[in-house]
Amino acid sequence: QVQLVESGGGLVQPGGSLRLSCAASGSISRFFTMGWYRQAPGKQRELVGTIHSGGSTNYADSVKGRFTISRDNAKNTMYLQMNSLKPEDTAVYYCNARSLQNDYWGQGTQLTVSS
Repeated sequence: QVQLVESGGGLVQPGGSLRLSCAASGSISRFFTMGWYRQAPGKQRELVGTIHSGGSTNYADSVKGRFTISRDNAKNTMYLQMNSLKPEDTAVYYCNARSLQNDYWGQGTQLTVSS
C-alpha cells in the first residue's frame, strides 16, 4: 500500500508563490500518471494538472501558465509550483497517483490566498 503525503500549504498573499510537495512512501516510477486536484468550499473536486511517466504535463485552463508540475523519481516526490496566485486558487489541494492496479490519494493540504 502506497501512502501519499502532501505538504507546503499555507496562507499566501495574492500574486505570491508557493510550492506544494507530494511525497510517496514508495517508488513513484510505477505510476504512469500523477496529478494534483483541488476542492474549494462548496465546490466539486477539480483537476489542476497531471504529469505522465514520460514527463509530459497537462493543466486546467484556470492555472495554465501559472502552475508547474514536476516529479523527482529519485526522491519519490511530485511538486506543484504555483505562481501569481489568486484568491480563487484557495482550496484543499490533493495529490493523486495511478498505477495499472490502483488509484491513490493524499489527505490534502490547505492553500489560502488572501490579503
